[in-house]
Amino acid sequence: MKIQKQQRETSQSLVYRFTKAVQKSGVLIEARKRKFAKREKSENLQQRAALVREAKKKEFLKLKKLGK
Repeated sequence: MKIQKQQRETSQSLVYRFTKAVQKSGVLIEARKRKFAKREKSENLQQRAALVREAKKKEFLKLKKLGK
């Protein structure tokens, strides 16, 4: 993106024009999406997490039956 100063244009209006051009182009939105995007877990990690969840659930139900 290239913005050049026009004749008799103040620096404030130049900055204003630049920010508007950046907003319209969607560059900032795309950069934020990439910055905060989360990677998907691999299948092995998903399986391991599921097994841990199941074990915790069984332990919780066991303790619940015992009244603890």
